[in-house]
Amino acid sequence: MMSFRPFLWIVVLVTLTCQGQQLYIELGTNVSSFAYENSQGRPLDNLLSTSKAYYGMGYRQSINDRRTLFLTLGASFNNYGAIGSEVSVDNFFEWDVSYLGLEGGIGIQMFRLRDLTFMFNASVASEFLIRGTQTINNEVFNLVGEPEFNNTILFFRGGVEMQYPISRSTALFVGYTYGQSVLANSGDSNEKLNLNAHQFGIGFIINLPKCYCDF
Repeated sequence: MMSFRPFLWIVVLVTLTCQGQQLYIELGTNVSSFAYENSQGRPLDNLLSTSKAYYGMGYRQSINDRRTLFLTLGASFNNYGAIGSEVSVDNFFEWDVSYLGLEGGIGIQMFRLRDLTFMFNASVASEFLIRGTQTINNEVFNLVGEPEFNNTILFFRGGVEMQYPISRSTALFVGYTYGQSVLANSGDSNEKLNLNAHQFGIGFIINLPKCYCDF
């Protein structure tokens, strides 16, 4: 059983620290690709990436006096997809799935260039399928409840971000993140599906009333 002690320490730290509290909102594009193996363990070649939207929001907390190290807790809504074919059996495949995620991460300021701040971000998210379809030729299948899709997916991400202040309380940021999923398969199905995603996003960081933070 997973221990919740690290998470509790994060909550306590956030609660006791009254400075450096911020909210963030973001949106952007997921360029996703799937790594799929059928029940015989054969990979499906010729899978092509597709672009779909993602959204996120959450809380950011500085954890050092210089405000160069941050913890983040947030929620996300991610859409992923892929298309492909298997020429040997004349099949066409398409996936279109949506996941709701809860994530925690860390941000590290790398350097500043005048008003521009460059950050490195890393996070881990637990994502849950809330909608999904698989199309094989002209047949559409609902994926909710299917073992290879319906388990919890752990998504590990890392990326870079550039932020620029647009007022005393708000900063604009743009960023790039690459992520890979770890899918815990269950049930009798031997099918396996893992996701890779490149995220290109834009968003805002907003100081809370008691946060006297410069960007």
